[in-house]
Amino acid sequence: MGEFAAVVLAAGLGTRMKSKLPKAMHQVCGKPMVGHVVSALESAGCSRVVVVVGQEADETRNYLGDRVRYAVQVERLGTGHAVLAARDQLTGFEGVIVVCYGDNPALTADTIRDLVSYHESSKCVATAAVGKLQDPSGFGRVIRTESGEFDRVVEEKDATPEQRQIAEVNAGLYAFDNAKLFRALEHLDRSNAQGEYLLPDVLLILKSEGHSVRCFELDDPTDMAAVNTRKQLAEVDRVLRDRVRERLMASGVTLVDPDKTYIDSDVEIGPDTIVYPFVFLEGSTRIGEGCVIGMGCRIVDTTIGDRTSIDQSTIVSSVIGSDVTVGPFAYIRPESRIEDGVKIGDFTEIKKSRIGKLSKVPHLSYVGDADIGEGVNIGAGTITCNYDGKVKHKTTVLDGAFVGSNSNLVAPVTVGERAYVAAGSTITDDVPGEALAIGRARQVVKEGWVKKRAEQQQS
Repeated sequence: MGEFAAVVLAAGLGTRMKSKLPKAMHQVCGKPMVGHVVSALESAGCSRVVVVVGQEADETRNYLGDRVRYAVQVERLGTGHAVLAARDQLTGFEGVIVVCYGDNPALTADTIRDLVSYHESSKCVATAAVGKLQDPSGFGRVIRTESGEFDRVVEEKDATPEQRQIAEVNAGLYAFDNAKLFRALEHLDRSNAQGEYLLPDVLLILKSEGHSVRCFELDDPTDMAAVNTRKQLAEVDRVLRDRVRERLMASGVTLVDPDKTYIDSDVEIGPDTIVYPFVFLEGSTRIGEGCVIGMGCRIVDTTIGDRTSIDQSTIVSSVIGSDVTVGPFAYIRPESRIEDGVKIGDFTEIKKSRIGKLSKVPHLSYVGDADIGEGVNIGAGTITCNYDGKVKHKTTVLDGAFVGSNSNLVAPVTVGERAYVAAGSTITDDVPGEALAIGRARQVVKEGWVKKRAEQQQS
């Protein structure tokens, strides 16, 4: 397969989505639809991707960045007009141009490669991907000659009742000879029910000039699943999540109830890991081998080592080591690092902190902006008081220290190596290594106080 470039049409407003967001920026399976399309093109070996956007394209540009080039369709005058807007960004390129839609996130790299290979081997100037659907509503119908060759595409609004019964449809995926594509685009007219310059009409122009136009038949109709409504968005999301689940199970991951497990497309999981129902694995999450992800977890953009167990907890943008236990009902917030062998117990919150190897924060504690060393015990109900109303301050607990239950560590403060903090203490000054710090008032017992109080209230 030779070099090829691509034009991605992503200028649509998505009026039927009832949204201010560009249609191609709506998310399925964890990322915007246009992101899935660009990733498929990159994986297929595309050398230059041009994304056609509208004037309201800040979200698209911010998301894709410099992965692609941009062309702006100032007026939305149809798909042919949109492709023509990309011409300047393809100056100097010679070869095959793939054209596809930014709202077709189910498109795969294999399908793109197969289309380009078919196009090159057929030695034609244009190839249109086609497929058969049980319900072809909304798609342009493919009209064939008596000998079965491609004749033309008729848009649904222009189709006769008989033509609308045709199950074979235009998939919205094309391969063109670069020079002939842009020359034919200049000859488009708007004599159709939409009053637009339609890209499928280029096929008819090329065919009328005696050029060969072929059809590439898709094996999997889900490859052309397009999105125009919120209902279709949910349907395509289900298709992509099914693919992710099938891929992971084939690689050795156990999904206890696949239909009730929600895993984004970029998530990676090692073999022999078990994922229970009602788990959400999002973004760029990476989970190692032999882990257990218990019911009800939400894990976002997080790396987890091997043999770690997470139970009914939320973890966001953090790094979790191997042989760690977390939860139930723990919350690990962004920029936290939980090292090997650590225990994070129930109702514990960790924020922007390091918890060193083999340390324990068993339950009911808040550790924020802290550096906790190795082999440290943080007792139940311990709070790092990190905020003075204006600035966040750091708490440091060095290796082997023991912090008793219901303690307050008022930052900035350091607890030295193998030091002890007595339960119920409020620590405002540094604690030297191997020292015991007690920061609580002396207990006072007043005998007979209840009886005296009752007598006073009666009188």
